[in-house]
Amino acid sequence: MSEDARLSFKEMCAKFDVTPRTLRYYEYIELLSPERDGRARYYHPREVARMKLIMRGRKFGFSLEDIRQWLELYDQGPENRVQMEAWIKLADAQLDELNSRRAQIEESIDELQALRDQVAEGL
Repeated sequence: MSEDARLSFKEMCAKFDVTPRTLRYYEYIELLSPERDGRARYYHPREVARMKLIMRGRKFGFSLEDIRQWLELYDQGPENRVQMEAWIKLADAQLDELNSRRAQIEESIDELQALRDQVAEGL
């Protein structure tokens, strides 16, 4: 693989808009395994793809442990039926959680709006 196809530590941080601490942490908990050359770290396309999945998982609210399982499934290849079924279970659980949070947020918005309107009427 050419050196152009890899990203430095700094480039990886910039590409994903994460702090160096975050990137080092993902490496520490073995979500990422960059190539090392002395103290330098280099990220090849596989690690970039893994980071995309990590960021997507974080956006969806998955825990790092769920993301770890997701990455393990990803490493097995897309044609694995067990992988797909496991991912669907993870996604269903997270969708339930997000829908529950949405209901709580909507309830809070309604209560706050009613309180705000009540105070505004008293002015």
